[in-house]
Amino acid sequence: MKIHVLITSLLLAGLLPLGADDRPNIILIMVDDMGFSDIGCYGSEIPTPHLDALAARGARFSQFYNTGRCCPTRASLLTGLYSHQTGIGWMTTDQGVAGYRGQLNEQCHTIAEVLGRAGYFTAITGKWHVGYSDRVNPTARGFLRSLNLELGGIHFSNQTGRMEGRRLHLNGKRINRDDPRLSPPWYGSDLWTEQGIRFLDEARSAKKPFFWYLAHVAPHFPCMAPEKTIARYRGKYRPGWDQLARERHGRQVKSGLIKASWKPQPRPRDIPAWSSLKSRERDRYDDMMAIYAAMIEEIDRNVGKLVEALKTRGELDNTLILFFSDNGGNAETGIKGRYEGEKPGDAHSNVFIGRCWAHLNNVPFRHYKHYNHEGGIATPLIAHWPDGIRPHKDWVRTPTHLIDLMPTCVDLGQADYPATRKGQAVPDMEGQSLRPLLTGQGQFADRPLFWEHEGNAAIRVGDEKLVRLGQKGKWELYNLATDRTEQKDLSLQNPSRVRALAAQWEDWARRCQVLPKPNPKAKPKARPKSTPKPRKATSRFRPSGFFSLGA
Repeated sequence: MKIHVLITSLLLAGLLPLGADDRPNIILIMVDDMGFSDIGCYGSEIPTPHLDALAARGARFSQFYNTGRCCPTRASLLTGLYSHQTGIGWMTTDQGVAGYRGQLNEQCHTIAEVLGRAGYFTAITGKWHVGYSDRVNPTARGFLRSLNLELGGIHFSNQTGRMEGRRLHLNGKRINRDDPRLSPPWYGSDLWTEQGIRFLDEARSAKKPFFWYLAHVAPHFPCMAPEKTIARYRGKYRPGWDQLARERHGRQVKSGLIKASWKPQPRPRDIPAWSSLKSRERDRYDDMMAIYAAMIEEIDRNVGKLVEALKTRGELDNTLILFFSDNGGNAETGIKGRYEGEKPGDAHSNVFIGRCWAHLNNVPFRHYKHYNHEGGIATPLIAHWPDGIRPHKDWVRTPTHLIDLMPTCVDLGQADYPATRKGQAVPDMEGQSLRPLLTGQGQFADRPLFWEHEGNAAIRVGDEKLVRLGQKGKWELYNLATDRTEQKDLSLQNPSRVRALAAQWEDWARRCQVLPKPNPKAKPKARPKSTPKPRKATSRFRPSGFFSLGA
């Protein structure tokens, strides 16, 4: 670390030739509400050739985890801490308790702050969603360049509907969606990528390594995509979720991602058999999933655009690209989803794919976004870095988590992680660098992993996982080595392990500000006038199965 600090000091003082700086560029690509099996190399029927090529030339992780929800994931990603430690234990409502203030607190560093001090050119494009105020925005938290939404939900420059008023900022200043600098009309996945490439060129002109956080808004609701892309998928989902789930699972087993002995989660009873649906219902569901698939294709196409931009600039080989999702597939709006508008999928419609297709998104796992079962927290992770990673023939099977991204950036960026921020103590990073798993050099230590969201909770120690549905739910115990799909609850046979793991989880929960919980009857505190008014929530801590529509 002393060497890292010295290099950082020399860079900042201008005493080290920038041409001698061989630290990698780092690009984190996160998509919004994409399930575990929604890209080709993780089992999907949706073609994703650009992501598949990155995986083939780099590394694929089979057990990478998020937090199960958008805001906590973004907080954990940016800081290397568990989300409650940053003040975002739920969403962006201030609930008056330290772990639930609804925006990043002062007791955490962001990756941009840490790498910026180490001489990196830092940029963000896409969705922010970790609170928005004078002190909590990309510019205030270390990003030199930014094009960002405060929240998500915007896909088209001319979009109307319930998300229409969401605000867009360029380098800290609010702009209109039809601002000529954005070359409207635009589709979001193109906009975030193309603007990021412009920022990349600024970094190259400054002769600095760059850090780019590309936070796609897709495929989050309202599901929208260019019509010509949607048209390619219409009719392809007429086979239905039952057959397509079997096919996805078969590809996962064949690739070695999933063990054949793991029984996939059966179709939940409340989801109808595809064969029971009338032709009109099948047409509706087919079109809904065609729109979603088009969004995945648009993401993949932009990954290809990004890779080509790096290649033509001679930056690809020394750039670490990490691709992942913020939570599992989204079952919000229930069985039927939503299919509204004259032309569903266009800029004026309102489409949610609902629980039926979310079951397909998360094959072979249980549950969805919000929950801490594998369907809520498991995400693909693809890593590509030609100078640092030799292609991995097999899957990287070590359990890893978003908390590991900050330590990875600090390590590879040869940066210092200060013990204080603005005079206040900052917790040590909770994760550890992924370098040993990427390069095959060094050791990646075993450690427990923890989760909590809306009372849903889990702890993983080795291959044991204790998980519950809701704050009053019964703890379930699984052996993930033999049952990653969580089909056989071992809690009754092992009460002593349940007690021990539950006690370990509670110790973590008290240390990391999960506890105490807010009073559900307490009124949210008013925000400063500079902060946009948050959307009204119907209930802050919900029993299992009750969703808020988290954007």
